[in-house]
Amino acid sequence: MAQTSAPDQPLAPIPPLTPLPPIERLADQAQRELFDAAAGSVPKNDGPVVSQSGRKTTFSALPGEDPSAWKSDELRKLAVMEVSFGGAVETVMFVLHPQDAPQTVSNFLDNCETGAYNGLAFHRAIEGFIVQTGDPLTSDEGARERWGTGGEEKTVPAEIKRKHRKGAVAMGRRSDSVNPGRRSNGFQFYFALGNFGSLDGKYTVFGQVVSGLETLERISKMPVDSNDCPVARIEIKSLKVLDQKGPLQEPVRDTGDGRKYTKPAAAKGFFERFLERVW
Repeated sequence: MAQTSAPDQPLAPIPPLTPLPPIERLADQAQRELFDAAAGSVPKNDGPVVSQSGRKTTFSALPGEDPSAWKSDELRKLAVMEVSFGGAVETVMFVLHPQDAPQTVSNFLDNCETGAYNGLAFHRAIEGFIVQTGDPLTSDEGARERWGTGGEEKTVPAEIKRKHRKGAVAMGRRSDSVNPGRRSNGFQFYFALGNFGSLDGKYTVFGQVVSGLETLERISKMPVDSNDCPVARIEIKSLKVLDQKGPLQEPVRDTGDGRKYTKPAAAKGFFERFLERVW
């Protein structure tokens, strides 16, 4: 008997393809998850506790640098740096010390006023030691191999007075062999993540972190290449310096970590001010 073929079966309908999210969104999500995961290994009592609700950033200050204890008649220079990473924005604040490093602070103010730091990346991150940024070359991803060498055409005289305690902000510079006067690089600066007496007397310290040290510690834990440069781009969205008179005292709801304060009104964007009015 001739072999017959099986009757044709109706094919199941093919479900429509679900469009994939943009690759940038996937990358941002992965980077953010990695950044958040690092928070669990950062000591909670060593620096400011940063919390975010929507777009509102609050903080509790480092011991000895409590903004609520600043005298009402004192005027301070307060740098507010917004760091963009993984689709989110973190806030780091540090007070400047023009009384100890006047030329360095003046140069830093000039850089901020011209927007020189906006859009630059963190090009060095060493866990438990430092994170560094400010190299003009980091605006160009194609120049990654030369990151860390930019800004050398502009220098500032050494003003070495303050010590490297945790949260110190200092200028980078070239080595003693080519820079015996220890002049600072005109742009690059770094944050010390511990008390490092070995750096004292060698670099110009011109500021001190009062909020966001925990964010900097998380940056230091990110994967890096052979040059200690973070693999994922961590960028300065904006960096401005404000005249802050008196203490920072804008209490918000206590989350159990003690008193909290928001950043100065002059440093808040439109949406932050809007959310505060709404909520």
